[in-house]
Amino acid sequence: EYAFKDADTTNMSVYDKYMLDNYIGMGDDYNEGRALNIDQELIWDTSEYPDEYYTEIMDSIYIPEEESYNGQRTVDVTKIKYGYNWMDIEAAARSRDARRKDFIRHEELEIYPDTTVWIRDFQYSYNEPMHNDYFWHDAYSDYPVVGVSWQQAQAFCNWRTKFKNDDQKSRGRQFVNGFRLPTEAEWEYAARGGIESGTYPWGGPYVISDTGCFMANFKPQRGDYAADAALYTVEAKSYEPNDFNLYNMAGNVSEWTNSSYDPNSYEYESTMNPNAGDYGNKRKVIRGGSWKDVAYFLQVSTRDYEYRDSARSYIGFRTVQDYMGEEDSTQ
Repeated sequence: EYAFKDADTTNMSVYDKYMLDNYIGMGDDYNEGRALNIDQELIWDTSEYPDEYYTEIMDSIYIPEEESYNGQRTVDVTKIKYGYNWMDIEAAARSRDARRKDFIRHEELEIYPDTTVWIRDFQYSYNEPMHNDYFWHDAYSDYPVVGVSWQQAQAFCNWRTKFKNDDQKSRGRQFVNGFRLPTEAEWEYAARGGIESGTYPWGGPYVISDTGCFMANFKPQRGDYAADAALYTVEAKSYEPNDFNLYNMAGNVSEWTNSSYDPNSYEYESTMNPNAGDYGNKRKVIRGGSWKDVAYFLQVSTRDYEYRDSARSYIGFRTVQDYMGEEDSTQ
């Protein structure tokens, strides 16, 4: 029931038959290209396991017995991985001799957030409650994700695109453009909300409103993170949105962008949709400032970076999508 699905050749077209004969089942284990039977629901209740083989497989996805405590055995998240292929379009376009397949990149990485960031990021600080609860408790369902690297954010964009387009395909609709991380220039444009000379997303130059309320989640005073009514992160729709109706473009968590960091990039970037997209540069731009930063890092023009394989308790991300217009609802 849980094995690979064999193709139904009863009503198969000539094309599908050709693809089956030439591209499927040619691996070492003869299962290359065969689909898992994901229609079969997994059984999680141990009392309902059907046989010892199923038990063995299910047991292998949990942490070993010797690593569990308090009677809890959790899933071994190091085994939850996502693999995907993408094409390095820029490198391919600039190459004269190489073939298309030379620019297909394969990525495979663990997808679960690094739950230890709340402790590792800060010495001599009691952050165990955040480590223990932030990534699973319903109280944090509307909070921004943290503890994800730039590479994990990119993988999420790929998964979200596939998830959406699989649905589009099932409905007989055209594929949508891929979800992705914003470029640094796109992020700053969105953060300004149409206020070209504004210091902050709300204009500025102050971080306190005319009613005496802080405008974002940051570190407003030395040694006092909670003066703005937030000790750590807050819900994604906290504080007032900017004029593009975007929340927390300043503060709460810094955000990964697609751009690589170079202190001189403003000098050589193209004026048409500028972006420093150097894949070999491991430093990636983060923007917006976070709950632990002073007001300077909340300014829409402030630049910062982190290494792409790093995960932090103060860095998250949001996705964007190229706009191609809307469907004509009259047709």
